[in-house]
Amino acid sequence: MDFYLGLIQIIGVHTLLGLSAYCVLQTGQVSLAQAGFFAIGAYVAGMLTVLGHWPLIPALIVAAVLGGATACAVGFPALRVKGLMLVVATTAFGEAVRLFFFNFNYQLERGELKIGPHGGEGFRQIRYFPENGWSTLEVAIFIWVIVVIVMAALWWMDRTRAGAVLRAVGQDEFASQSSGINITAVKVTAMTVGGVIAGIGGGLFAHYTTHIEHVQFGVALASFAIAYPILGGLSNVFGTLIAVIFIQGFLIEGLRFMGDWRNLLFGGLIVLAMNVRPRGLIDENTSALFKRALWPRKDRAGA
Repeated sequence: MDFYLGLIQIIGVHTLLGLSAYCVLQTGQVSLAQAGFFAIGAYVAGMLTVLGHWPLIPALIVAAVLGGATACAVGFPALRVKGLMLVVATTAFGEAVRLFFFNFNYQLERGELKIGPHGGEGFRQIRYFPENGWSTLEVAIFIWVIVVIVMAALWWMDRTRAGAVLRAVGQDEFASQSSGINITAVKVTAMTVGGVIAGIGGGLFAHYTTHIEHVQFGVALASFAIAYPILGGLSNVFGTLIAVIFIQGFLIEGLRFMGDWRNLLFGGLIVLAMNVRPRGLIDENTSALFKRALWPRKDRAGA
């Protein structure tokens, strides 16, 4: 049972990671900086609960604020470039953050132990959940409460003017700019929101794994972040969730018996899915079908 609850936790945290990239991709930009924001949230939240003895929720709030502030600071210079240059710039930022934590050493003595980040050896003893008597089920519920709140907020945003502006910028920057939309402000705002979500996800990741180190926040994690919303589709947030379940639940855990062959299968299935469903697993047409299936009477009444 603990295995399945652990898998549910992994899916929840990776859903937050994917949603952080979802916000940026809405504007038509591909950013590989999400792993860096995720790492900042993980280390900040872990240090606050372990070294500062903070409660978890305030620590997550600070991690979200710092993740968002960093994303905002990175967004202004990075989002002035496009395409391949943006990918290179954001990848460089993510690697800079990873190397910073590789060299970051800040430990305090607690009895016979030294606790805190210790460079390449990572950050151990992040034991907020077990020390406060949380069960695996309670941790999973807590993670998914946060995931549901974030998904609901983004779902609501997609249906407001803010979501329409994001999509307009992603579809045609020149037309959006001619309509009076500040392109830079929209892109930086999307990057900031993505940084906030990644910071929360990183904080949760640190506490359910209890041990983090720099290698966990490399290019592979950044690639997962953008793969989830691209594979799932950008028409709504549920596509990202479905993609995370498919990749983490089926490809990575369900096919664990295949060993390293999963990597080849993963790449092949992603290529196949993108050719068969180029707009994602849940595109606009699929979303419309779900709406008609869920609210058929309302549709007929409106007709």
